[in-house]
Amino acid sequence: MRHTEFWSRLEHTLGTGYYRVWATQVVMSDLGLTAQDALDAGVAPKRVWAAVWQTLGLPDTER
Repeated sequence: MRHTEFWSRLEHTLGTGYYRVWATQVVMSDLGLTAQDALDAGVAPKRVWAAVWQTLGLPDTER
């Protein structure tokens, strides 16, 4: 997964007006970081998406 796909999925999931805010404010327990901090630290977007998926309790189809 590339960064562009990660951001596209997050925008689709949370909406245009909220996804960037969520990514900078919600610390995911799986990573101990926000999505933005994890990506900035070099965590693979696929791993960050897995943490987002878990945190939001998304359906398997969104995995």
